[in-house]
Amino acid sequence: MPRPPLPEEAVAVLRKPNPAVITTLRPDGQPVSTATWYLWEDQGRVLVNMDESRRRLAHLRRDPRVSLTVLDEGNWYTHLSVLGRVAELRDDQGLADIDRLARHYTGRRYPDRKSPRVSAWIEIERWHGWGALKPGG
Repeated sequence: MPRPPLPEEAVAVLRKPNPAVITTLRPDGQPVSTATWYLWEDQGRVLVNMDESRRRLAHLRRDPRVSLTVLDEGNWYTHLSVLGRVAELRDDQGLADIDRLARHYTGRRYPDRKSPRVSAWIEIERWHGWGALKPGG
């Protein structure tokens, strides 16, 4: 699996509001996958955000290893998986981060203004592409 930096074609896919699945690890090592929104940030990190009560947040606090698979909305055969670690967890003050994600996906701010949320930034250690993103393909 290649290491960063990602090629521009992969970054172009990550910049779009594509369907994605994040995988975290339970205490017994079992992987758990969940659909999620994500946002590519220019520093080469990926932002995800979750309700403070979510199990995956407890998983990430215990073990920061994570994978994120992004499917190109127009052609699911083209997909990209990134493996890395959550390098930063932070309370989402004023829901600013979830609003950025919601606007990226829906064009509107996030509707639930009551539940506290936490932002996580994934630092990519390796990546794998398929379809149009297959290395050397």
